[in-house]
Amino acid sequence: MKKIRSFIIVVTIGVLVIVSFAYSGIYDISASSPHSSITNWLFSTTSHASIKRSAKDINVPNLHDDALVLAGVNDFSEMCLGCHGAPGQSPEAMGLGLNPPPPDLSESALIMSSAELFWVTKHGIKMTGMPAWGATHDDDSIWPVVAFIKKLPDLGVTQYQDLLARAKGMGHHTDNSTNSEQSHDGKAIEIPSHYDDNYENDDSEQSEDLRPEPEKHDHSKHDHSSK
Repeated sequence: MKKIRSFIIVVTIGVLVIVSFAYSGIYDISASSPHSSITNWLFSTTSHASIKRSAKDINVPNLHDDALVLAGVNDFSEMCLGCHGAPGQSPEAMGLGLNPPPPDLSESALIMSSAELFWVTKHGIKMTGMPAWGATHDDDSIWPVVAFIKKLPDLGVTQYQDLLARAKGMGHHTDNSTNSEQSHDGKAIEIPSHYDDNYENDDSEQSEDLRPEPEKHDHSKHDHSSK
């Protein structure tokens, strides 16, 4: 009975210390300062164990199809590059300001399984800048990104740019720049698909059928008699 009482006292004191610390405002929660080594270890260890446990029952499709990899290139550029960077490209401003910093995915691809990469991409990670892409993308849109990430360790700058060129128009995030233009207020202006990309509004090259007919003069409406 005495041991139980001592245990309850210790737990109560521990809870009070934690609550007091939380309300004290002593801990620096700014993203500009790094985590302490203890916090970093605790978060990293918990995160890795949770990802491994959650991804263990995921069925991985065949990711070695070149078409699947190409479909993931444009999606990677839209979804991942800004925070994680790419071969020859550093992370953008948002990625550089995150804490903990987003990992280099070419390194993650070496230590994480395809199932784990899929789970993280789909569900995200709490208390980081990693979003849950599954909220806006179905599984078939996420697997191509995973297929491309697994290729990252073998890609240099030239190979990456070559894949981007070959993947034009493929993937969930395709380049629609040829079908829209920007107005002065920044809003997209849709161009009808039946227009050719090189279409120019040049009256001299319009066919006769497209030219407006000249207005016919109705003589009956005017008095042409001499006064």
